[in-house]
Amino acid sequence: MIVDQKLCFIEVIDTAGQEEYSTLRDQWVREGQGFVLVYSIASRATFDRLEVFRQNMIRVKRTQPVFVLVGNKCDKTYEREVSREEGAALARHFGCDFLETSAKTAANVDRLFTDLVRTLRYHKELNENGGALPPQGAGPHSGQGARVKKPPRSKCVIV
Repeated sequence: MIVDQKLCFIEVIDTAGQEEYSTLRDQWVREGQGFVLVYSIASRATFDRLEVFRQNMIRVKRTQPVFVLVGNKCDKTYEREVSREEGAALARHFGCDFLETSAKTAANVDRLFTDLVRTLRYHKELNENGGALPPQGAGPHSGQGARVKKPPRSKCVIV
């Protein structure tokens, strides 16, 4: 994938919250750099489980990783059980970005991964600068991205 004229490699692991992956999931979380927390806008139960997944990831990772909160199935507006406002409020609580997507129609799917890569690059540059802000205009969603040397292979876990 190319983001802001820079090549990046993304390895996506989709556990779909399935318990049979619980042993592997801890390993994936330890190795992962960015995490997409996904719920169905048509299922309140999937939304309500997100805090538990997030807390488990923080426990395993032992740091505050980069998260993106995603309300999927936005094509099913007539079946909506979770409002956009609720999703945005939870993302603010988590301190992460929020998008609604549709895997069926591909709505916002490219944007999700592009924004995630930009955010990961931004955080990497913050860490490399000892917490100092990157140069002006190099924020995660500026369209320019942070200046990064050859990016390592990244792992993104979708829960």
